[in-house]
Amino acid sequence: MSPSSEVEVVLPAALHARPAAEAVRAASTFTADVEVCLGDRCAGARSALRLMSLGAPAGATVTVRATGDDAHLAALAVAEVLRTAE
Repeated sequence: MSPSSEVEVVLPAALHARPAAEAVRAASTFTADVEVCLGDRCAGARSALRLMSLGAPAGATVTVRATGDDAHLAALAVAEVLRTAE
């Protein structure tokens, strides 16, 4: 079974183009599969369009989930990008 990791983040800004692109860049540096979930809707963190389609507003709590060899680091990296997004 692959390692997995999960981190919750409160978004300081809506998940618009800039933070979505930054999250994609962060996720792309890892081999783990990373997704961002808002409630029961999830989007792969390697697609800015899918992330933006979540429609996550400022103040929303999202969950970053990752599976794979570097899952913990990948989840933390994407969560950090989202945590500091403007």
